[in-house]
Amino acid sequence: MVTARAPATSANLGSGFDTFGVALSHPADTVSVERAAETTIEVSGAGAEFIPTDPEKNVVGAVADALDAPAHIHIDKGVRPSSGLGSSAASAAAAAVALDELYDRGYSRHDLVPVAAEGEAVVSGEAHADNVAPALLGGFTIVRSDDGATSIEADLSLVACLPEVVVSTRDARGVVPDSVSMADHVETVGNAATLTAGMCRSDPQLVGRGLDDPVVTPARAELITGYAGVREAALGAGATGVTVSGAGPSVLAVCELGERRAVAAAMVEGFADAGVGARAYQTGVGDGATVL
Repeated sequence: MVTARAPATSANLGSGFDTFGVALSHPADTVSVERAAETTIEVSGAGAEFIPTDPEKNVVGAVADALDAPAHIHIDKGVRPSSGLGSSAASAAAAAVALDELYDRGYSRHDLVPVAAEGEAVVSGEAHADNVAPALLGGFTIVRSDDGATSIEADLSLVACLPEVVVSTRDARGVVPDSVSMADHVETVGNAATLTAGMCRSDPQLVGRGLDDPVVTPARAELITGYAGVREAALGAGATGVTVSGAGPSVLAVCELGERRAVAAAMVEGFADAGVGARAYQTGVGDGATVL
């Protein structure tokens, strides 16, 4: 048996739609694999009852097929499905690393990015790498359409606040505008560059400013009950920037280390004011998938 852990992630980061991602230090999924004649899947943990065990409908089944590595696979979910925290990517990344080790395939973490992205296609309908790249490589990642990915180490305090509502990835992609104005394009590029510079410097002020996005985030925020109040509360408690995490409904805030607890409490209270229960993860930039 081989067991691997892969972290939750936050994709887009406001200005980096389908391009940026960051690994979180926690929560995480754990996947255990054993050789078998054909792939079978068991699931436990957060939201396990909503995850199909049919290999053709589960991300890890697609990963096992792509690696030609049939196995009995047990997924212990630490990342709730439909959370905006890369739940399916965490499972796909952990499975890819574990199966590569089990069958001694010899793939690098970069090699496994497109493999794990094929698993993501089972959930979202398209093989996006913006979540699986940070889940595999750790740190802050930038992905390209040719499946290339760049990882940058960063040290930042983050809060991911998960409300008790569900936003499907397909619905969240459906509200994204088909076109943008030149002014919005220029603003987004400037913010993305600022965020990247901030990650290279581990500077929460620059990263917070770079989270701003005039195109995708406003559209997706409409799907999250209480978002405006939560954002205002987080900024008031010391956050340097706030955005929708991935497709939502989680909300991601960047802050100084000493402000993290206050920001987390403010975000939970902000959702409570909107009549929505929530939990906050006081987290940070984490490492990629590892064999335990």
